[in-house]
Amino acid sequence: MRRLGAAVAAAGLVGVTGCATTPPEPLPTCPAGQEARRTAQLFFGRNVGDRPGVSDADFRKFMDEDVAPRFPDGLTVLDGGGQWRGAENKLIREASKVVLIILPKGRDVSGRIEAVRSAYKARFHQESVLLITQASCVSF
Repeated sequence: MRRLGAAVAAAGLVGVTGCATTPPEPLPTCPAGQEARRTAQLFFGRNVGDRPGVSDADFRKFMDEDVAPRFPDGLTVLDGGGQWRGAENKLIREASKVVLIILPKGRDVSGRIEAVRSAYKARFHQESVLLITQASCVSF
């Protein structure tokens, strides 16, 4: 997961990581029946070092304790997989979890997102949690 950000950038996906100096992209004008919202995608690697380490039970507990209380209106969790090139130029593949959140309208939630990222990195000894935010049109 350490280099997933580079892999995503190389694939042509670009996101804002919540930096205070970069203004968010403007919300789009949406078609009838949809509304403009921001979405966040968080990519959580499950390896510890170069070996598997974060179990399904560990991740569920993290979701219950650290993510759901901060985003009680709902979210989606997907299984994923990624790869990155380690310090020894060795290709490392790892399982991941991707959490998709439609952010609350009109509220700044960057502090909550950063708290989730920091908690995961500290609890599971990760170097990073990739974040992509974007403006979207959504329909409920």
